[in-house]
Amino acid sequence: MSLDVQRTDLTLGIVGTGVMGRGIAQIAAQAGIRTILYDTREGAAEAARAHVAAQFRKLAEKGKLAPDAAESAAARLDVAHVLPHLSPCHVVIEAIVEDLTAKRELFAHLEGLVHKDALLASNTSSLQVTAIAAKLEHPERVGGFHFFNPVPLMKVVEVIDGVVTAPWVGEALTALAQRMGHVPVRAQDTPGFIVNHAGRAYGTEALAILREGVAPFYEVDRILRDVAGFRMGPFELMDLTGLDVSHPVMESIYHQYYEEPRYRPSPMTAQRVVAGLLGRKSDGRGFYRYADGQQEAMPVPPVPKADMPPVWVSRADLGELAAALAEKLGAALDLGASPANGSLVLVAPLGVDATSAAARESLDPTRTVAIDFFVPPHKRRTLMTTPITLPEYRDAAHALFASDGVPVSVIRDSTGFVVQRVLAHVVNIGCDIVQQRICSPADLDRAVTLGLGYPQGPLAWGDTLGPQRVLAVLAAMLAESGDPRYRPSPWLRRRATLGVSLLTPDS
Repeated sequence: MSLDVQRTDLTLGIVGTGVMGRGIAQIAAQAGIRTILYDTREGAAEAARAHVAAQFRKLAEKGKLAPDAAESAAARLDVAHVLPHLSPCHVVIEAIVEDLTAKRELFAHLEGLVHKDALLASNTSSLQVTAIAAKLEHPERVGGFHFFNPVPLMKVVEVIDGVVTAPWVGEALTALAQRMGHVPVRAQDTPGFIVNHAGRAYGTEALAILREGVAPFYEVDRILRDVAGFRMGPFELMDLTGLDVSHPVMESIYHQYYEEPRYRPSPMTAQRVVAGLLGRKSDGRGFYRYADGQQEAMPVPPVPKADMPPVWVSRADLGELAAALAEKLGAALDLGASPANGSLVLVAPLGVDATSAAARESLDPTRTVAIDFFVPPHKRRTLMTTPITLPEYRDAAHALFASDGVPVSVIRDSTGFVVQRVLAHVVNIGCDIVQQRICSPADLDRAVTLGLGYPQGPLAWGDTLGPQRVLAVLAAMLAESGDPRYRPSPWLRRRATLGVSLLTPDS
């Protein structure tokens, strides 16, 4: 069996005309597909058709769509007043509430209405496609077709194969996505699919950092924006999305994977949900406060005035990079085999905290400051102290590394700083997604860059950072913390050992 989605008379039904249904209808009608809208709410389908037609007119006014093309696209929109009016459809996409019982009931009705060769698809973001289709007579013709909001702008769509989904279904949905101008990525049926699964690393690790008291939330945001290149810090992002949305997703994926430590959520977000501190939507009260849509300004510690002692730099891990920068900034380097009395002691560890870095070389922890060179710190530098680093040495390091105008964040001791922890976790979860054969390496990176807006996909990012370095960070964090959350994926370990790209598929 197959379905030619390029046929000129292709008819698409959409059940559920909320934000997602309207977005799908817009790209379908614009792609030359007759689109029939249905909703159980009285007047909702007609309102959706009017809304989408208005969008076409706006596009024409902005010169993004020819006027005759806008008229033709609007003319392809129809309304079904009762569910049987969808019977001519070759494809029906469900975009109703995320409730398994409701979706099952809808598909059971649709199965008896449409032709036996018609394809049924769900836009579910969190439910298993296999479970939605399980009670149908022909579950093999059901697939997942997960778009992202806003649909016309978010150009990726996840094509999900349930356990019994027939091959032709995924092939047809892939071709349909391409006809509608979107980039399809193929995924096996699993909690979170690709994008929501891969996105677990960013927020949960930032929350772990905050809970450990490593740095204030706003400093974590600054570091991850400026150093790692994320468009938004994790706490800004949670405020934008709303914890009433993001916290249940964290919990859902964690529990669906039977408490897999890599996806462990934080009690901090549960407490904030109970308190009603959801983010922008809750009277501007989230991690930040917002007034008239503007985020409150957070304090920026001034660069301290400090006497500059000689600087001794450990050459372990990334120490050569730290020594080169210190010298470039005018520091007088202490070149002794061990630090002279009074010298500032600088370390640049991978994965371990400043305390462990000092202990392994028998360095004075009261004079030790760590600097992160995991990512070249061109826009911001991160310094880390031991619990007993003396203020004069902390301030001297801060003054030195801020002397050329690059901002400096000073954090408390942590295995892996901030950037090392978060990026290693992002890469590791990405590696485990492809290790589980949920999707191909190329589709993982494509889905994450388009769906989450990361600067790079997890695997390409791991290659940029160096798979061996990422592995070293995770191994050190696992050894220091004892937390299985940081155990390296076999995909990462094997490719780092072989010295090949993380994008390398199994032969």
